[in-house]
Amino acid sequence: MPGRRKVLFVTDLAYQARGRRYCDEDIFLTSRLRDAFDIALCHPLDAATLMDAFDGVVVRNSGPVLHYQKQYDAFREQATARGARIYNPLSGRGDMAGKQYLLDLTAAGYPVIPTVDRPEDLNLLPEVGQYAVKPKAGADSIGLTFLPRKELDDLTYGDVLVQPRVDFRYEVSFYYVDDAFQYALHAPDPQRRWVLEPYEPTDADLGFARRFIDWNTLDHGIQRVDACRAQDGELLLVELEDLNPYLSLNLVPEQTRDSFVESMTSSLHRFLDTLPRP
Repeated sequence: MPGRRKVLFVTDLAYQARGRRYCDEDIFLTSRLRDAFDIALCHPLDAATLMDAFDGVVVRNSGPVLHYQKQYDAFREQATARGARIYNPLSGRGDMAGKQYLLDLTAAGYPVIPTVDRPEDLNLLPEVGQYAVKPKAGADSIGLTFLPRKELDDLTYGDVLVQPRVDFRYEVSFYYVDDAFQYALHAPDPQRRWVLEPYEPTDADLGFARRFIDWNTLDHGIQRVDACRAQDGELLLVELEDLNPYLSLNLVPEQTRDSFVESMTSSLHRFLDTLPRP
């Protein structure tokens, strides 16, 4: 159809995630986005080769880039060099850029699980029974281990982060398109991260999440703010997902799902309308 934008939708439909079916979500999204755009799907390893033929590239459930880091880095470099329109834009400061943001936010005094990456900073962490040790380039809990304090001095530092293992009530995620809140979900059972239920956030909850959306300064795109509710009631940031956050759209009411699709469609139009129309 004349004037319709061509969008390359990057997804790994075969990726196996614990407790989630990535493929179902992207099949649904592309079926709805097709009403507004000409859509083609591709595996993340094919994106760099195909992207020049499209007006924009939407990176969705493409799996942890840790599994294909070299190719992903090459995709980013080529997209930047060619001026390709990537959604989410590659300027994200959250997980898209690694875990450095957890250190930056800790240093800046944001409500985040305290995070250090040097042995001389271990004294800045609270005294707890165990500490989480995770790779800076990790995702989906890959490489995550828990250690007592006495074993932290023996770690090889440089590529790992250390955090206290927080005794929390539950985890909660806030989902945004651009800077607009869409919905929230929470996991009532701390042992079952992906058994999620709809969550009605308070004004304070939304104020918490909005601080991180503002900090990230992404003009366009989908973001998920993951937090945990500590025993004292405080929310603490766990992750700021701005690369390819899973959306759990199958768990929200149909009206919410429809609203999300409308928000994403409008966001993509605004993003691509910075290009001259054919």
